[in-house]
Amino acid sequence: MIKVLVHGAAGKMGGHVIEALKKSEGMELFCGVDHMANGDEAFTCYKSFDKVEGKPDVIIDFSFHTLVKGVLDYAVSAGVPVVIATTALTDDEKNAVSIAANKIPVFLAYNMSFGIALLCDFAKKAAAAFPDADIEIVEAHHNRKVDAPSGTAVMLANSIKEVRPDAEYVYGRGGDAKRKPNEIGIHALRMANIVGEHEVYITTDSQQLVLRHNAFDRSLFADGAVKATSFLVTQGAGLYTMRDMFKS
Repeated sequence: MIKVLVHGAAGKMGGHVIEALKKSEGMELFCGVDHMANGDEAFTCYKSFDKVEGKPDVIIDFSFHTLVKGVLDYAVSAGVPVVIATTALTDDEKNAVSIAANKIPVFLAYNMSFGIALLCDFAKKAAAAFPDADIEIVEAHHNRKVDAPSGTAVMLANSIKEVRPDAEYVYGRGGDAKRKPNEIGIHALRMANIVGEHEVYITTDSQQLVLRHNAFDRSLFADGAVKATSFLVTQGAGLYTMRDMFKS
Protein backbone atom coordinates (compact mmCIF):
# COMPACT_ATOMS: atom_id res chain seq x y z
CA MET A 1 0.00 0.00 0.00
CA ILE A 2 1.44 3.39 -1.06
CA LYS A 3 1.03 5.98 1.69
CA VAL A 4 0.46 9.44 0.22
CA LEU A 5 0.89 12.82 1.92
CA VAL A 6 -1.21 15.49 0.23
CA HIS A 7 0.13 19.03 0.51
CA GLY A 8 -2.61 21.60 0.02
CA ALA A 9 -5.07 19.07 1.38
CA ALA A 10 -7.58 21.68 2.58
CA GLY A 11 -7.92 23.25 -0.87
CA LYS A 12 -10.23 22.29 -3.73
CA MET A 13 -7.63 20.30 -5.64
CA GLY A 14 -6.45 18.68 -2.43
CA GLY A 15 -10.00 17.45 -1.91
CA HIS A 16 -10.10 16.00 -5.42
CA VAL A 17 -6.78 14.21 -4.82
CA ILE A 18 -8.08 12.69 -1.59
CA GLU A 19 -11.19 11.42 -3.40
CA ALA A 20 -9.02 9.98 -6.18
CA LEU A 21 -6.87 8.18 -3.62
CA LYS A 22 -9.98 6.58 -2.10
CA LYS A 23 -10.82 5.09 -5.51
CA SER A 24 -7.27 3.95 -6.31
CA GLU A 25 -6.28 0.40 -5.50
CA GLY A 26 -2.99 0.20 -3.64
CA MET A 27 -3.14 3.83 -2.47
CA GLU A 28 -4.07 5.36 0.86
CA LEU A 29 -4.07 8.83 2.36
CA PHE A 30 -1.27 9.01 4.92
CA CYS A 31 -2.07 12.56 6.00
CA GLY A 32 -2.56 16.08 4.71
CA VAL A 33 -0.50 19.21 5.25
CA ASP A 34 -2.07 22.64 4.81
CA HIS A 35 -1.45 25.89 6.66
CA MET A 36 -5.21 26.51 6.38
CA ALA A 37 -6.09 23.32 8.26
CA ASN A 38 -8.61 24.03 11.03
CA GLY A 39 -9.02 20.64 12.70
CA ASP A 40 -12.43 19.98 11.15
CA GLU A 41 -11.03 17.77 8.40
CA ALA A 42 -12.18 14.15 8.25
CA PHE A 43 -8.53 13.04 8.06
CA THR A 44 -5.28 13.87 9.83
CA CYS A 45 -4.16 17.24 8.51
CA TYR A 46 -1.17 19.14 9.91
CA LYS A 47 -0.51 22.85 9.54
CA SER A 48 3.17 22.31 8.71
CA PHE A 49 5.60 19.56 7.76
CA ASP A 50 7.45 19.73 11.09
CA LYS A 51 4.29 18.42 12.76
CA VAL A 52 4.04 15.28 10.59
CA GLU A 53 4.40 12.02 12.50
CA GLY A 54 5.81 9.05 10.67
CA LYS A 55 6.94 8.91 7.06
CA PRO A 56 4.85 8.78 3.88
CA ASP A 57 5.92 6.94 0.73
CA VAL A 58 5.27 9.89 -1.58
CA ILE A 59 4.01 13.50 -1.57
CA ILE A 60 1.50 15.08 -3.93
CA ASP A 61 1.70 18.88 -3.92
CA PHE A 62 -1.29 20.95 -5.10
CA SER A 63 -0.62 24.21 -3.27
CA PHE A 64 0.93 27.57 -4.24
CA HIS A 65 4.30 28.12 -5.86
CA THR A 66 5.74 30.09 -2.94
CA LEU A 67 5.39 26.96 -0.78
CA VAL A 68 7.28 24.64 -3.13
CA LYS A 69 10.69 25.12 -1.52
CA GLY A 70 9.30 24.03 1.84
CA VAL A 71 7.80 20.93 0.22
CA LEU A 72 11.13 20.09 -1.40
CA ASP A 73 13.09 20.66 1.82
CA TYR A 74 10.86 18.18 3.65
CA ALA A 75 10.91 15.68 0.78
CA VAL A 76 14.70 15.71 0.54
CA SER A 77 15.23 15.51 4.30
CA ALA A 78 12.80 12.59 4.55
CA GLY A 79 14.00 10.93 1.35
CA VAL A 80 10.48 10.90 -0.08
CA PRO A 81 9.51 11.25 -3.79
CA VAL A 82 7.32 14.23 -4.61
CA VAL A 83 4.79 15.00 -7.35
CA ILE A 84 4.73 18.77 -7.97
CA ALA A 85 1.44 19.82 -9.59
CA THR A 86 1.72 23.47 -8.57
CA THR A 87 1.91 26.06 -11.37
CA ALA A 88 3.58 29.46 -11.92
CA LEU A 89 6.96 28.44 -10.47
CA THR A 90 9.58 31.19 -10.59
CA ASP A 91 13.03 30.52 -12.06
CA ASP A 92 14.40 30.27 -8.53
CA GLU A 93 11.74 27.71 -7.60
CA LYS A 94 12.39 25.71 -10.77
CA ASN A 95 16.05 25.66 -9.84
CA ALA A 96 15.12 24.32 -6.39
CA VAL A 97 13.17 21.53 -8.12
CA SER A 98 16.21 20.62 -10.23
CA ILE A 99 18.50 20.57 -7.20
CA ALA A 100 16.09 18.34 -5.26
CA ALA A 101 15.84 15.97 -8.24
CA ASN A 102 19.54 15.17 -7.80
CA LYS A 103 18.63 13.49 -4.51
CA ILE A 104 15.05 12.22 -4.83
CA PRO A 105 12.54 11.37 -7.59
CA VAL A 106 10.58 14.52 -8.55
CA PHE A 107 7.66 14.56 -10.98
CA LEU A 108 6.88 18.03 -12.35
CA ALA A 109 3.90 18.87 -14.54
CA TYR A 110 2.04 22.16 -14.83
CA ASN A 111 -0.97 20.17 -15.98
CA MET A 112 -1.69 16.61 -14.87
CA SER A 113 -4.05 15.88 -17.78
CA PHE A 114 -3.06 13.12 -20.21
CA GLY A 115 -4.96 15.05 -22.87
CA ILE A 116 -2.76 18.10 -22.38
CA ALA A 117 0.36 15.93 -22.60
CA LEU A 118 -0.88 14.70 -25.97
CA LEU A 119 -1.76 18.26 -27.02
CA CYS A 120 1.83 19.34 -26.32
CA ASP A 121 3.09 16.52 -28.53
CA PHE A 122 0.61 17.32 -31.32
CA ALA A 123 1.47 21.03 -31.20
CA LYS A 124 5.18 20.30 -31.46
CA LYS A 125 4.65 18.03 -34.47
CA ALA A 126 2.34 20.53 -36.17
CA ALA A 127 4.82 23.38 -35.64
CA ALA A 128 7.54 21.27 -37.25
CA ALA A 129 5.26 20.35 -40.17
CA PHE A 130 4.36 24.02 -40.83
CA PRO A 131 7.64 25.87 -40.19
CA ASP A 132 6.39 29.17 -41.63
CA ALA A 133 3.01 29.21 -39.90
CA ASP A 134 1.99 31.84 -37.37
CA ILE A 135 1.28 30.23 -34.01
CA GLU A 136 -1.02 31.61 -31.32
CA ILE A 137 -2.04 30.02 -28.01
CA VAL A 138 -5.27 30.99 -26.26
CA GLU A 139 -6.17 29.78 -22.78
CA ALA A 140 -9.29 30.37 -20.69
CA HIS A 141 -9.83 29.73 -16.96
CA HIS A 142 -12.16 30.73 -14.15
CA ASN A 143 -12.13 34.31 -12.90
CA ARG A 144 -10.41 33.37 -9.62
CA LYS A 145 -7.19 32.05 -11.19
CA VAL A 146 -4.23 34.07 -9.97
CA ASP A 147 -1.52 33.47 -12.59
CA ALA A 148 -1.69 34.45 -16.24
CA PRO A 149 -0.93 33.01 -18.67
CA SER A 150 -1.54 29.54 -17.33
CA GLY A 151 1.37 27.20 -16.72
CA THR A 152 -0.20 24.91 -19.30
CA ALA A 153 -0.10 27.61 -21.99
CA VAL A 154 3.58 28.16 -21.27
CA MET A 155 4.13 24.39 -21.35
CA LEU A 156 2.54 24.28 -24.81
CA ALA A 157 4.74 27.15 -25.97
CA ASN A 158 7.83 25.43 -24.59
CA SER A 159 6.95 22.25 -26.49
CA ILE A 160 6.71 24.25 -29.73
CA LYS A 161 9.97 26.05 -28.94
CA GLU A 162 11.73 22.67 -29.05
CA VAL A 163 11.30 22.75 -32.84
CA ARG A 164 11.39 26.56 -33.09
CA PRO A 165 14.33 27.51 -30.88
CA ASP A 166 14.30 31.14 -32.06
CA ALA A 167 10.66 31.67 -31.03
CA GLU A 168 9.82 34.67 -28.85
CA TYR A 169 6.80 34.70 -26.55
CA VAL A 170 4.43 37.65 -26.75
CA TYR A 171 1.86 37.88 -23.96
CA GLY A 172 -1.18 39.65 -25.37
CA ARG A 173 -0.90 42.61 -27.72
CA GLY A 174 -1.58 46.31 -27.63
CA GLY A 175 -0.48 49.51 -29.32
CA ASP A 176 2.07 49.16 -32.12
CA ALA A 177 2.03 45.37 -32.23
CA LYS A 178 2.81 44.22 -35.75
CA ARG A 179 3.47 40.51 -35.60
CA LYS A 180 7.01 39.23 -36.06
CA PRO A 181 7.49 35.91 -37.91
CA ASN A 182 9.13 34.15 -34.94
CA GLU A 183 6.49 35.10 -32.36
CA ILE A 184 4.32 32.73 -30.38
CA GLY A 185 1.39 34.76 -29.12
CA ILE A 186 -0.01 33.68 -25.73
CA HIS A 187 -3.36 35.06 -24.60
CA ALA A 188 -5.26 34.59 -21.33
CA LEU A 189 -9.03 34.80 -20.79
CA ARG A 190 -10.62 34.81 -17.32
CA MET A 191 -14.36 34.07 -17.17
CA ALA A 192 -16.88 32.63 -14.72
CA ASN A 193 -16.12 29.04 -13.68
CA ILE A 194 -14.19 27.66 -16.67
CA VAL A 195 -12.06 24.73 -15.52
CA GLY A 196 -9.54 25.01 -18.33
CA GLU A 197 -9.52 25.50 -22.10
CA HIS A 198 -6.43 25.60 -24.31
CA GLU A 199 -6.22 26.20 -28.05
CA VAL A 200 -3.22 26.25 -30.37
CA TYR A 201 -3.69 27.98 -33.73
CA ILE A 202 -1.23 27.05 -36.50
CA THR A 203 -2.02 29.32 -39.45
CA THR A 204 -0.51 29.79 -42.91
CA ASP A 205 -1.76 31.98 -45.76
CA SER A 206 -3.73 29.04 -47.15
CA GLN A 207 -4.90 26.97 -44.18
CA GLN A 208 -5.36 26.78 -40.43
CA LEU A 209 -5.00 23.93 -37.95
CA VAL A 210 -6.60 24.36 -34.52
CA LEU A 211 -5.72 22.02 -31.67
CA ARG A 212 -7.97 22.23 -28.63
CA HIS A 213 -8.35 20.67 -25.19
CA ASN A 214 -11.22 21.29 -22.76
CA ALA A 215 -11.20 20.23 -19.13
CA PHE A 216 -14.72 19.66 -17.80
CA ASP A 217 -13.93 18.58 -14.23
CA ARG A 218 -10.96 19.24 -11.93
CA SER A 219 -10.96 15.58 -10.93
CA LEU A 220 -9.03 14.77 -14.11
CA PHE A 221 -5.98 16.59 -12.68
CA ALA A 222 -6.23 14.60 -9.45
CA ASP A 223 -6.47 11.33 -11.37
CA GLY A 224 -3.36 12.28 -13.33
CA ALA A 225 -1.46 13.10 -10.14
CA VAL A 226 -2.35 9.73 -8.62
CA LYS A 227 -1.14 7.94 -11.76
CA ALA A 228 2.06 9.98 -11.62
CA THR A 229 2.48 8.82 -8.03
CA SER A 230 2.31 5.15 -9.05
CA PHE A 231 4.96 5.82 -11.67
CA LEU A 232 7.25 7.89 -9.46
CA VAL A 233 7.58 5.45 -6.55
CA THR A 234 9.32 2.99 -8.90
CA GLN A 235 11.92 5.50 -10.09
CA GLY A 236 15.32 6.57 -8.86
CA ALA A 237 16.40 10.15 -8.20
CA GLY A 238 15.75 12.45 -11.14
CA LEU A 239 13.31 14.90 -12.69
CA TYR A 240 10.36 13.30 -14.49
CA THR A 241 7.50 14.60 -16.63
CA MET A 242 4.39 13.31 -18.37
CA ARG A 243 6.54 12.28 -21.32
CA ASP A 244 8.57 9.96 -19.12
CA MET A 245 5.41 8.35 -17.80
CA PHE A 246 4.09 7.78 -21.31
CA LYS A 247 7.34 6.02 -22.25
CA SER A 248 7.21 3.61 -19.30
